[in-house]
Amino acid sequence: MSDKTPRAAGQTVASAPGRFVLALLRISVGFVFLWAFLDKTFGLGFPTSSQRAWIHGGGPARGYLLGALDVTKPFTPFFQSLATPLADWLFMSGLLFVGAATVLGVASRLAALAGVVMMVMMYLAEGTFVVGSANPVVDSHLVYALVLVLVALLGAGDTLGLGKWWKRLGPVKRVPLLV
Repeated sequence: MSDKTPRAAGQTVASAPGRFVLALLRISVGFVFLWAFLDKTFGLGFPTSSQRAWIHGGGPARGYLLGALDVTKPFTPFFQSLATPLADWLFMSGLLFVGAATVLGVASRLAALAGVVMMVMMYLAEGTFVVGSANPVVDSHLVYALVLVLVALLGAGDTLGLGKWWKRLGPVKRVPLLV
């Protein structure tokens, strides 16, 4: 099947259905980050219990990083050293920023950069590449990282998002990382 739809200026994905599906992918992955932020903040029970919520003293990043206590994981000492309250603030800020920016279709390059760093760190902390994991090469963290890069490269925020408006703002025009 050949798509002979001409591209409008600045469009990377030529077909309207392709742009629509890419926008849905962007919104879905953004919501993954937003939901993680909301659940870890308020303990909505999916999977964070109310008792472990950030607002009740839980340590969202510390809990994850200290899960790297398994000595079979090669990066255990490094991730344990990061398990601090500052890591909680950085992690939660990252979840909120990446989620909100991705859902809204703004700052996709910066959101992709932050999201990729977070996902790669989580991939390494989880140690899915050790013996006994379901897939020792690729897990959801790497897939989410690739989707964030795809969203940024293809300008997915322009469809069902605020991307076109965002790109017209003065500071965004001057600093390409903000696109």
